[in-house]
Amino acid sequence: MAPQADTLRDAVEAYLDELPFHLALGSLAEPMRYALGGKRVRPVICLASGIAAGGELDQLLPAAAAVELIHSFSLVHDDLPSLDNDELRRGMPSVWAAYGEATAVLAGDALVTEAFALALVAGPAVAGELVDATLKMIAGQQQDIEGGHDLAELHMLKTGALFTASVMCGIWAAGLDPGRHAPWRAFASELGLLFQIVDDVLDGDGYVTVIGEEAARSLAGEAAARAWTRLGDIDADTTVLAAIVQSLAARSS
Repeated sequence: MAPQADTLRDAVEAYLDELPFHLALGSLAEPMRYALGGKRVRPVICLASGIAAGGELDQLLPAAAAVELIHSFSLVHDDLPSLDNDELRRGMPSVWAAYGEATAVLAGDALVTEAFALALVAGPAVAGELVDATLKMIAGQQQDIEGGHDLAELHMLKTGALFTASVMCGIWAAGLDPGRHAPWRAFASELGLLFQIVDDVLDGDGYVTVIGEEAARSLAGEAAARAWTRLGDIDADTTVLAAIVQSLAARSS
């Protein structure tokens, strides 16, 4: 039986707690670790996907941690005064508010570099997937700054790309034959869309601003249904991933 989400989350926490940052970073290690809060949604998805594809937990943890470090880097930089100017993150001072703007920039730079070092440990294909997702995420942030872009495209880049990587980095790390990747990638796309719509419903922005709350909730339900359908196309035990979809869908209902 596949490990449940809580077990996978505990494994990620333990791995991140023991993760050695490059010695040359010195005092930057403290704000980097400070930045690593959160619910570990993306690394849990990475582990659950990789295990369903036949991978072993120890084999998958570097890829999962790499995904989480990229997510953390993006939040550190998004919070900066020059971008979203958020002084709080998860109810606590954001990294720039706690350590200063210059240190936050450098901590974010270091997190993304450490992430790619971990991805390379997991394998060149994992690193390639994560590079693609990170560049798309950065492009999405630039579109957000510019304004006037299609909302679906913006979210596909800014949020969806890293959710796709969360699934696919686990698949690559597990060594699944690329010829069997298509249904996994299709599921990942729907999962990323579902997460973004749910997030917009809870925050009252994004899709809610454009199409209204009820329409956004309906859109989330449709995305969840498609995600379950995509999981049905995968010949593996995907119960943990199905539970994650169910949890997301329930938050928007």
